[in-house]
Amino acid sequence: MTEPAVLADELCELGRRSGLDAVGIADASPFIETRRHLLERRDRGLAADMQFTYRNPERSTDPQRTLPGARSLVVGALRIPAPRLAAPAPDEARVAAYARADHYGELRRSLETIADRIRERGWHARVVADDNALVDREAAVRAGIGWYGKNANVLLPGRGSWFVLGSVVTDARLPASTETVRDGCGTCDRCITGCPTGAIIEPGVVDARRCLAWLVQAPGSIPVEFRRAVGDRLYGCDDCQEVCPVGRAERDGDPDSGAGANESAAWILGASDPDLLDRFGRWYIAERDPGYLRRNALIVLGNAVDGSPEIDALLHGYTASPDPMLREHAEWAILNRSRATQPCTRIATP
Repeated sequence: MTEPAVLADELCELGRRSGLDAVGIADASPFIETRRHLLERRDRGLAADMQFTYRNPERSTDPQRTLPGARSLVVGALRIPAPRLAAPAPDEARVAAYARADHYGELRRSLETIADRIRERGWHARVVADDNALVDREAAVRAGIGWYGKNANVLLPGRGSWFVLGSVVTDARLPASTETVRDGCGTCDRCITGCPTGAIIEPGVVDARRCLAWLVQAPGSIPVEFRRAVGDRLYGCDDCQEVCPVGRAERDGDPDSGAGANESAAWILGASDPDLLDRFGRWYIAERDPGYLRRNALIVLGNAVDGSPEIDALLHGYTASPDPMLREHAEWAILNRSRATQPCTRIATP
C-alpha cells in the first residue's frame, strides 16, 4: 500500500490537475469549536430559519457521521470567475457569482477524481460539498487553504473569497497540513461597513435575519424593511465580497462574460413551475417552490425605476394571484414604484 506521505502528495497534485485551485489535507477529528459556535448562534437566533449545517451541528461538525472510521479530509477550493459587470437593465435580476453556473458540480467532479484514486488504493472515500454533511469552511481553514474573513467567508491568500469549497472524507490516514494561514484582514472592515443591511454584526459573525443572501432564499415573505435593500437581486448577494480588496487584481482580470449573471424578472413571472425548476433547479429553493423565485422577481421589479408600463401591467396582474404571498409582494412593488425615486441607504444596525 502506498506510503501516506506519498499518497497525500499524489492526491494534492491530482486535485490540481483536475481543476482545483487549492488542495489541502486536514485530520478528521470533530470540529468542536465550530460546533460550539453553531449552537451559540442558533440559540441567539442568528441562524434565522436556516437549516444547512445548523440543522444538525453534531453531524455537520463530525466527519465520522459521513464516513465511520474517517481519519482524513482532502479539501479542495475551486475558483469562481466573478468579473465586474455593468448594471442590469430595469427588468433584469442579478444572480450571485457562485450561482451563475454549476460550479459545485464542477467541484464535485474534481473531488470525485481524488476519491476514486483513494478507493483504488484500498481505502474508503466520500465527497461532501454544499450540503448538510460538513462545515466546508472549517475543513478548508483546518487544511491550511485560507483564513476566516470578517465576512465569515474563507479567504485564500492573495486571491480572496471567490471560491467554492468541498472535501473528500476518507479512512486513509494522511499527513495533515501543519501550517495555518494567518489572518490577512488586518484592520480592514470594508465588508462590515459595506453590507447593505448591517448583517455582519461583528467580525466573522453574520445575522442571517438581516443577510440578503439568506432572505432571498428563505421561505415566507421578505420582511418589508429589507425589500428596498434587496434591490435587483434574484439570488444571493456578493456585496461583502465585492468590496473586499483581497484578490481584487485577479478578479479585475476575469474575462468580461456576463453569462448567467442577470435573469429576466419578467420571464420568471411568466414562466411555468416546470420551466423555472428546469432552469434554476440546482439552486436552493425553499420547499422546491418556484413561487419564491417569483416573489424575488416581484421585489426586483418593484425596485426598478424606469416607469415601464409593461412592468406596471405585469405587477398589477399579480395582485390577482391566488397566492397571498405573491399578491402581497406585488402590491408592495406597485406602491414602491409609485413613490418618488430615492437612493437605497444602508439600514442601521439596531
